[in-house]
Amino acid sequence: MSSPHVRTSGFSLHVTITIDPANISAFLAAFRPVYDAVVAEPDCTYFEVFHSLEEPGVFRFVENWSKDPQWFKENQLTKAYYIPYVEATEPMWIKPRSLKFFERFSEEWVTLKPGNY
Repeated sequence: MSSPHVRTSGFSLHVTITIDPANISAFLAAFRPVYDAVVAEPDCTYFEVFHSLEEPGVFRFVENWSKDPQWFKENQLTKAYYIPYVEATEPMWIKPRSLKFFERFSEEWVTLKPGNY
């Protein structure tokens, strides 16, 4: 049976990290250098950071990548710049970090309106 959508290349990664709200400033300070390094990667096509309105301390990162998840696990997650970030922030996590991989649909399913930011 054929799929009702046209799959585009790449994937979307949704990362959820839960920390004690008292550590938000320290978490963001430790995260900033890795965020800057990731968005500079040529295969990272989108990265947005979210903070839960209902649960302070719950962060969601949505990253879109032009490669496949296997490439990501073998080539991206192994980059050295993640090490200081994980060492600094993992003690702040109050739940295990969650990584979920999603397929991306075609541009028919993307809307970004002018003035979004």
